[in-house]
Amino acid sequence: MDWTEIKIDVNAEDIDKAGDIAQMVVPYGIYIEDYSHLNEEVEEIAHIDLIDEDLLKKDRTKAIVHVYISPEENPAEAIAFLSERYNAEGIKHKITTESCVMEDWINNWKKYFKPIKVGKKLLIRPTWEEEYEAGERKVLHLEPGLAFGTGTHETTRLCMEFLEKYVKDGDTVLDIGCGSGILSVAALLLGAKNAVGVDIDALAVKTAVQNAEINHVGGKFTGICGDLTDKVSGKYNVVVANIVADVIIMLSKNVENYMNPDTVFLMSGIIDTREQDVLDAIESKFDIIGRKTERGWVALAAKLKAD
Repeated sequence: MDWTEIKIDVNAEDIDKAGDIAQMVVPYGIYIEDYSHLNEEVEEIAHIDLIDEDLLKKDRTKAIVHVYISPEENPAEAIAFLSERYNAEGIKHKITTESCVMEDWINNWKKYFKPIKVGKKLLIRPTWEEEYEAGERKVLHLEPGLAFGTGTHETTRLCMEFLEKYVKDGDTVLDIGCGSGILSVAALLLGAKNAVGVDIDALAVKTAVQNAEINHVGGKFTGICGDLTDKVSGKYNVVVANIVADVIIMLSKNVENYMNPDTVFLMSGIIDTREQDVLDAIESKFDIIGRKTERGWVALAAKLKAD
């Protein structure tokens, strides 16, 4: 199978941040087209005034990030991840793909998405995979569709490992930015009494509801289409936000309204270079009780400070 090239067009002033986010999608590097400083760079490096005419025609106000997805990876998840993160960071962008038509790569990656063991208690099984050995693990049957969250990305796995540690029988869970619903369903399989998943993408909410039903926990899951906690009510034993640093910082301003005194707040999707920003934003309200890292991503567990 061919690789999939994902091209992300952004404004030139956003290229550094856009590149940092794209770098977290793949381990083998990215390629950036940025001609905004072409004249200065040529003069500095070559000390010449002549520049190729085709280069001179390039739009200096725009830049392009090229990400290459190998056949065994899921381009749909990468695109959903990138779009969600760029939206959260306020980066205007346009994403296109090349090498095969959309219908092909949405379906072709499925043959490479195999059952995945997460932590000590869970196994994620794509619904189209009939052969798997779960042992004593609880099986999370997943049809991700185009929603973010298959368990293959570090941010999701780190959250699931925290859920395994902190979710207790009878807990209530709030999943902010639920995507495919994988974290909500995982919490329910681990013993939570009910879970509420909220996402700004209606398709993601629909997918989350379907995944809850597939796992026979549909009666315990409520999906809400909304912006963060705008449509949320009640208090929860576990609040999980697998989003990005800036949104977690914004969320931390009032997330305690949905918490009991001993609620565990799980945060993921934090690029390691932004960890301190998150810590600075929450330190007045929360104590850190857990930290996990993998390939440049950080996940934090916290509790409200005692009065």
